[in-house]
Amino acid sequence: MATESKDIKGSEWAAGLAAFLQQNSEVEALRVDSSHRKVEIATLGSVDLDLLELRLSETIRMIEAGGLQDHVVGVSVVEGDDGELNLQKPTCLTAPRLWQWRELEWPAKEEEEEHEDWRVLGVLAGICAILGIAGWSMEAVGSAPAWVPIALYLGAMLAGGWDAIGDVKEGLPKGQLDIHFLMLSVAVGAASIGAWAEGALLLFLFSFSAALEEYALHRTRSEIDSLFDAAPKTATILDPDGDEQIVPVEEVRIGQVIIVKPGALFPVDAEVLEGKSAADESTLTGEANPIAKFKGDSVYSGTINLWGAVRAKVLRSASESSLQKVIRLIREAQHLKAPSQRFTDKFGTRYTIGILGLTALMFFVWWLFFGIPPFTNTEEGFSAFYRAMTLLVVASPCALVLSIPSAILAAIAWGARHGILFRGGAAIEKLAEVDLVALDKTGTLTTGEMEVHAIESFPPGREEEAAALAYSLEAHGSHPIGRAIRKYGKQQGLKSRDIEDFQAMSGKGVQGRDGEALCILGRRELLEGGPLSEWIETVLEPPAEFSENWIFKGDLIARILLKDQIRRESKPILAKLKASGIRTVMLTGDRRSAAESVGSEIGIDEVRSGLKPEDKVAAIREYSKGGYKVAMVGDGVNDAPSLAAAYVSVAMGARGSDAALEQSEIVLMKDRIDNFMAATELSHRARVIIRQNLAIALGTVVLMALAAILGWIPLSVGVFAHEGSTVVVCLNSLRLLFSDRVR
Repeated sequence: MATESKDIKGSEWAAGLAAFLQQNSEVEALRVDSSHRKVEIATLGSVDLDLLELRLSETIRMIEAGGLQDHVVGVSVVEGDDGELNLQKPTCLTAPRLWQWRELEWPAKEEEEEHEDWRVLGVLAGICAILGIAGWSMEAVGSAPAWVPIALYLGAMLAGGWDAIGDVKEGLPKGQLDIHFLMLSVAVGAASIGAWAEGALLLFLFSFSAALEEYALHRTRSEIDSLFDAAPKTATILDPDGDEQIVPVEEVRIGQVIIVKPGALFPVDAEVLEGKSAADESTLTGEANPIAKFKGDSVYSGTINLWGAVRAKVLRSASESSLQKVIRLIREAQHLKAPSQRFTDKFGTRYTIGILGLTALMFFVWWLFFGIPPFTNTEEGFSAFYRAMTLLVVASPCALVLSIPSAILAAIAWGARHGILFRGGAAIEKLAEVDLVALDKTGTLTTGEMEVHAIESFPPGREEEAAALAYSLEAHGSHPIGRAIRKYGKQQGLKSRDIEDFQAMSGKGVQGRDGEALCILGRRELLEGGPLSEWIETVLEPPAEFSENWIFKGDLIARILLKDQIRRESKPILAKLKASGIRTVMLTGDRRSAAESVGSEIGIDEVRSGLKPEDKVAAIREYSKGGYKVAMVGDGVNDAPSLAAAYVSVAMGARGSDAALEQSEIVLMKDRIDNFMAATELSHRARVIIRQNLAIALGTVVLMALAAILGWIPLSVGVFAHEGSTVVVCLNSLRLLFSDRVR
């Protein structure tokens, strides 16, 4: 049992960190010292440390903001005298000896995080340009003293290299040499041989391309941050005395009643108790059409109450709301890298040292082996040092380093704006490789919500009485059939009766008493084992696509026929997938006749029915062994194992089950299957742009490096080619962000 913390702040830390332990099975224990901003985790075996650090950082930020105050359950908490917290899961005595402790970075506060301002970089680039042009003009006219243009060039180089100087000062003590170091080295080298104009030009283009790069990142971040800004900050709750009270959203508790007025944001996930309205859920799902909300309907955090005042019961705390789930998914996506991005990450300190070594070697080769003057340009050609500086510029991998992350971030931002969440760059690249899509039926190809299709009484004429009785029995049920009957009852204006002695019969139905009469609502099997067994055999079972529920009370016998509605977009999307050469398969636990009925109607290639969760996993593995790259699309808890087994996992709806969301790499927030096609097209488009970027970056480096080695180009051309390719790569990636359609 967990120990109580000594103060409120300690309790919040203990509760939030305990929740982190419970949600991350890889972590065995935590040591946290919030006063000295130190945190350590204990793990067993190999883990994804980057992902754990990201999740822990998010937890700490939410604790500091007062957003996590759940109870501590099943975690041992010990608080030291200096405020240090030690938390661990229940374990055996020997396990701690095997733990591997790692110290992680304490997260910076949101306002402290470093985000370069593209406007400042743009101003610095402008100052560099003005001073550089002024220096060049005075040098060309020749009327001013020689030191004046040099002073102007120095001012230009200082402005253009200001950002790079800051990065180098930060990296050098850590032994880090990067592109900024290369650019400053070239600028200093150019100045040392009197090429002041080329040095100033280099730093102008370098600072200008950095400003464009930051502008591109600013646009993609702003698309993502707009979702964060939608998170409500306060809520109006109804206190026990019936008075309205405005409180921070973090203080809202499950079960409390909130009041949401027209035009206000729904602060948390809740269920409507009184009133009716419509909600704008575009911030959560990307769906522009208003969604009607009546008594019993769910409303979601961050969505807008359009016109009616409603009272609603809180279903989840603010930290576990649908909007917060989406925000966590996006933040993880921004930090999880694509495979090809990991390739470009290698161009760091080692590459910088390699390029510096190569240019130094080529300097001596040109000087000692080819007899080229070391520092003086001649009519025959450039000096060895001038050529080395040119080679250093064109070999710097600025464009190469930006080629993939710029495209990936733009794709993530476009997806978030259009209701598609990618949990990292790997999902974007992998989806383009998929050649088989396995789909769950209920909730994926169908809506997952049953609807009453017809009511039949035996003999006919008592259908309304049967419907009212069923509506009364299901007044408090949570099963999909119960929800369908309640919805039908509300639409028909049926009056609910007072049912006493209500009981749920596990797997069979419900029963209760209407006055003195026993009434039962349930499956056909209830009649097959009773006095009506011979009669029920004469009643034909409904067609495969229907489900039936029987209701009887005294001499009243009737059945309700229900049907799961096929999503209207399922058939055209499956046709598009087939036209793209992608095979489609339905994996469902439903009986074969019902599954094949849906499959034939929507045109799916193959139907597998009657599957348990382990059978779906086996099917995924069978296709994978057959050479297919499988994407699994599902929405429920029973889909989570097969989602984990697939090459790409796709969850239907940000409001889907936590288990499905946890295993998914892609979330279709609109809860519509047509977004899968949009995600696939975006994936193909992003991969094309990544390849274009790599071709531009690598092609420029190879061609310009060869030209520099042969002495064909001056430093100024190398500068234009290098920085020009960086600008082209950034602008090419931005095409993903600014397009209304993915193709």
